[in-house]
Amino acid sequence: MEETLLSQPLWDTHMHSQFSGDSDTPQEEMIHSAIEKGLAGICFTDHLDIDYPKEPDLFLLDLANYHASVMAYQETYQDKLPIRFGVELGLQPHLAGLHSDILSQYPFDFVIGSSHVVHGFDPYYPDFYEGRDEKTAYLEYFESILENITAFDGFDVYGHIDYVVRYGPTTNQNYHWEDYKDVIDEILRQLISRGKGIEINTGGFKYGLGHPNPTEEIIRRYRELGGEIITLGADAHKPEHVAFDFAKVPSILKEAGFTYYTVFEKRKPNFIKIE
Repeated sequence: MEETLLSQPLWDTHMHSQFSGDSDTPQEEMIHSAIEKGLAGICFTDHLDIDYPKEPDLFLLDLANYHASVMAYQETYQDKLPIRFGVELGLQPHLAGLHSDILSQYPFDFVIGSSHVVHGFDPYYPDFYEGRDEKTAYLEYFESILENITAFDGFDVYGHIDYVVRYGPTTNQNYHWEDYKDVIDEILRQLISRGKGIEINTGGFKYGLGHPNPTEEIIRRYRELGGEIITLGADAHKPEHVAFDFAKVPSILKEAGFTYYTVFEKRKPNFIKIE
């Protein structure tokens, strides 16, 4: 069973609520869970995936009401828990201009850029893998991240870089990051050169992968290449998954060469020492 109360209070800065198309959890329930687990703070990062395949309206975020809700809870819980206002953008190259326009309209603290759709398909669904082997599909996913970064870099961190392995035909049973090292190294170099970070997403543990997304090796490689910005998130869509397996996070960070993690406020990184 995962440890819930942490030796060092940490921030969980990747979580979803009823404003995301794949969650029906009221924001206040996520806040209560964070308080009960002794977190240092949280950031809501509800989904905005424009032009999502098959269900184009599924992840259209009601930004006005979402913003108002987070602001209200910031005031209500100001003496108990810091709450930040973020968003998880589902990146596709043709959306770059629209994303820039949206980000200019709201005072986000934190923006995650993620790949959920690859050339018209979400790897969550089996049709992404039809007619080709798993390795080819995974490679296309990683290459699409480079396409997204080239088109748009208005985010702060790139989310769950190896998201695709959560849903592949054999998940991560046959996945070795070294098989994709050239493209992953280029992803990391491009992010670093643009001053962008990555995250430790403990959703990988929740999905039974035995590793975070991305894997420990990729986190270590990001640091080796000079990466400095790393945020923490459980990718929770339900209260019980807030800060999921966060007890594992400090050792993962230290073994990768980090002595701190990052929390964003008003799009600026703050570095917090790992005890």
